[in-house]
Amino acid sequence: MYGSLDISTSGMIAQRTRLDVISANISNKDAILDAQGNYNPYRRRIAFMAAGNPGASSSTGRDMGVHIAEIGQDQSPFKLKYAPDSPYADEAGYIKTPNIDTTTERIDAMEAVRAYEANVVAAETTKQMLALGLRLIA
Repeated sequence: MYGSLDISTSGMIAQRTRLDVISANISNKDAILDAQGNYNPYRRRIAFMAAGNPGASSSTGRDMGVHIAEIGQDQSPFKLKYAPDSPYADEAGYIKTPNIDTTTERIDAMEAVRAYEANVVAAETTKQMLALGLRLIA
């Protein structure tokens, strides 16, 4: 029974991390300069999940659940925006802007929230089952 709590917990942690990545994408949808002030448009980040929970205390627990294996960058091309007055414009008057679509990000966020909620419900159900089992024993 405790394994199922670990599985639900690992799912909640993974979805929370996924939401953090999505919120960073939305926050940086207009960022064309990096931290040093150089022209370097922000690239969309993607959280890649993998099976297993490396943080579990038991060897069987490490085989169950899910974790964020990597936070990668989306290599799709940047969006081009016509801004001939910008100091970063190319010869044709276009600047590169982040490859982020806020509609896609919001849909991904809704999916992550729903998955998080499903893990919460699974954890609550497991806790109720444990409590009922203890009442039967006592």
